[in-house]
Amino acid sequence: MTLSPRTAALAAALAAPLALTTVLPALAGPIESACLRSDRAAASRKLCGCVQDVADRTLRPADQRRAAQFFTDPDRAQDVRMSTSDRDNDFWDRYRRFGEAAAASCG
Repeated sequence: MTLSPRTAALAAALAAPLALTTVLPALAGPIESACLRSDRAAASRKLCGCVQDVADRTLRPADQRRAAQFFTDPDRAQDVRMSTSDRDNDFWDRYRRFGEAAAASCG
């Protein structure tokens, strides 16, 4: 099943995890920070921490920074998804797998 960019981002951001809730904001990764700053009602330190844990296992640091931008600009995800560049397509494959893993682990 292929998720739309918005569905993948939403699934990754809204899944309900078991994660550490005492992580200091200064130690938060880019996905967790973006998730916590998002306007999503379900965003919590627990949820965002789980999503970051999955990102740490599935995405490169540069990919995490790029994916974090989707929280504030979801249209950017669509642009990447529709891109014909090999770089964007490779990133999208990794991002899609991340979204699926986050939904499974944190949902």
